Amino acid sequence: MAPSSHHNPASNSLQDVLDRAENPVEYMRNAPTGAYIYPVVASEFTNWRDEAQAWRRSAVMFDQTHHMDNLIITGPDAKKLLSYTAINSFKSFPVNRAKQFVAVTPAGYVIGDGILFHEEPEQYIYVGRAPVTNWLLFHAEYGNYDVELLVDRRSPSRPMGKAVHRHYWRLQIQGPRAWEVIERLNGGPVEQLKFFHLSTLEIGELTVRTLRHGMAGAPGLELWGPYEFYDAVREAVMQAGEDVGLLAVGARAYSSNTLESGWIPSPLPAIYTGDGMLADYRAWLGGDSYEANNTIAGSFVSEDIEDYYTTPWELGYGNFIRDDHDFIGDHALRTMDPTVQRRKVTLAWDDEDMVRIHASMYDKDSVPYKFFDLPNANYGSSNFDAVLDETGAVVGLSMFTGYSANERTALSLAVVDPDIPLGARLKVIWGEPNGGSRKTTVEHHQQIEVGVTVAPVPYSRAVRDSYEGAWRKKGQV
Repeated sequence: MAPSSHHNPASNSLQDVLDRAENPVEYMRNAPTGAYIYPVVASEFTNWRDEAQAWRRSAVMFDQTHHMDNLIITGPDAKKLLSYTAINSFKSFPVNRAKQFVAVTPAGYVIGDGILFHEEPEQYIYVGRAPVTNWLLFHAEYGNYDVELLVDRRSPSRPMGKAVHRHYWRLQIQGPRAWEVIERLNGGPVEQLKFFHLSTLEIGELTVRTLRHGMAGAPGLELWGPYEFYDAVREAVMQAGEDVGLLAVGARAYSSNTLESGWIPSPLPAIYTGDGMLADYRAWLGGDSYEANNTIAGSFVSEDIEDYYTTPWELGYGNFIRDDHDFIGDHALRTMDPTVQRRKVTLAWDDEDMVRIHASMYDKDSVPYKFFDLPNANYGSSNFDAVLDETGAVVGLSMFTGYSANERTALSLAVVDPDIPLGARLKVIWGEPNGGSRKTTVEHHQQIEVGVTVAPVPYSRAVRDSYEGAWRKKGQV
């Protein structure tokens, strides 16, 4: 059974919001919500440049406590619910393992993804953004599954001084010297388990749960436990890392890490069209939901909301699809041709054009180009900038943009047509048409064409060659 977590049927629903809108695209391009916020954690603890460089040079502590949902699913039908809503296989998913969980609609388009932890025989925890949380809550009720759900929503974007409480704290220790910090915390050697395996760690008198993770080829751990021990564990981590140069990473630098590792975190959930199950879902979702307040940003503008939908192959999840189980979207995915799908790449933006963008702030006589914030330049929840070839045809979408302090390059994660090779020269249109939309994050500006070079995912050679488990590329299932 599911908790009563959605809106009252008599109140506003997502479908009500859409019915009042002229067009879903127009509504979300002008929604007042603005950009996705990484809440509560301080913007910077030192400065975002040093914090970003520390994950390559020494060690960092990522604080992931506040910006994601936790959904704890317990009961005899937990595995059945998850298997039916995921493209991934659950044939071999024992206790103390984790996997990237990807959900799609009946039409095969991505709703979202997150990490699923198998902690106990009949207990799983989904950690990620709201679209998948909501999808799982809906199906637990829609399919009448025998499960108990504990919903631990992300912290408020702007708590405005009010107390914040989570069910769990969640920290990551990463970087080339991370394991030194981990063993100091433990007071002795710690076995380096396989990637995405779960275990425990002793910190003083506390036993905390761990997930074997890693970045830039170096082993690391994600730690979590009851929120009441958050301050004590955080302080212990910082003390253990003091001698090796460990830095706490603030909210500002945190999001730029994905530019180097290659994960596109915020595809538009493909739920705004479709009949049957999707129509029921839109009527179930509240008018205060993530989906009802999502924002679309960028230069790509289409009247058809489905032009913003993505397939698993486009986001690098094609290898996760398994036909060993019945799941929502399985028939649709079987009818799609993987060879014609756009593929995920990194775009390296030309330095000269970036100088022009930043210099325009100081031009007293012209309208500036869209402000390029550092290190994360996204100004919507779901971002779509048009990628053009030399003829001016749209050949892709740039979906997450910012600056890598390690590469000293502006980068974006994009999906491009399958025939575009690495090394190709393309252009990204930066900024919105007609001076910009009415989003609160958008000032009056003009557009600019930026030269870009198509590069691999992950972009960093160190990450690309030795990212622990190579799971983003090879398909950890």
